[in-house]
Amino acid sequence: MAGLDRFVEILRLFDSEKPDWTIQDMAVAVDVPASTVYRTVRELVSQGFLDPSIEAHYRLGAAFIEFDRRLRLCDPLIREGEPMLLDVLAAAQVPCVAVIARLYREEVICVVDHRTPNNTIDTSYERGRPMPLLKGATSKAILAQLPRARLGKILKAAGQDGDLQQDMVSKLTAIRRQGYAITRGEVDKGLVGISVAVSCPEAAIHASMSLIIRSDDSNDGVERRLLMTLMPAADLLSRALSGKDRAAAG
Repeated sequence: MAGLDRFVEILRLFDSEKPDWTIQDMAVAVDVPASTVYRTVRELVSQGFLDPSIEAHYRLGAAFIEFDRRLRLCDPLIREGEPMLLDVLAAAQVPCVAVIARLYREEVICVVDHRTPNNTIDTSYERGRPMPLLKGATSKAILAQLPRARLGKILKAAGQDGDLQQDMVSKLTAIRRQGYAITRGEVDKGLVGISVAVSCPEAAIHASMSLIIRSDDSNDGVERRLLMTLMPAADLLSRALSGKDRAAAG
């Protein structure tokens, strides 16, 4: 392990279960000599990505807050999508969580999330949390838009081979044709995910816009109405990302 890989692997050690680490603990976890970890940590501290904590421990630093702001300002999916997502949420007329998520390495990650006031929906989707690639409407709406070759590699890496892969490809093809995905309890029990693709291949953006509602609040009529809210918003976002709206206006 060398260079950037070592920096990232050390930073990924920090989570809610273990937010503070010593040099020795890091060295054991990443299987690298303590002297090497010490040099890496020293550089991370100097740039604000780690901060000294109590008793020779270290914690994540404030540099992540700076870069989070930069991301919100610079990422077109967040910049263009968040106002549209808020409009979708306002039109939902049912307790829900609204999410924009994108392909992230071999997972899917939420980049924007908002919820209707005073609702108690307990969903696993939250900004910055990587989620399973093969489960849930949010992920499947993203997978369904990928080129066949890339999709095949992703499914194979996820252990989907032979008949399993063909079955998944068939389901994703159906999602792509109908233009949306609806799943029930695949990620969180008792919740329904309704998702539409947001696509801008020229900017390497494969994303989705979703609404998550309780099963008790769902029926065919509610789902159709929410789809009619999501689909034009997702199409508008795709056009904004590709610059088609700006080109048409010009």
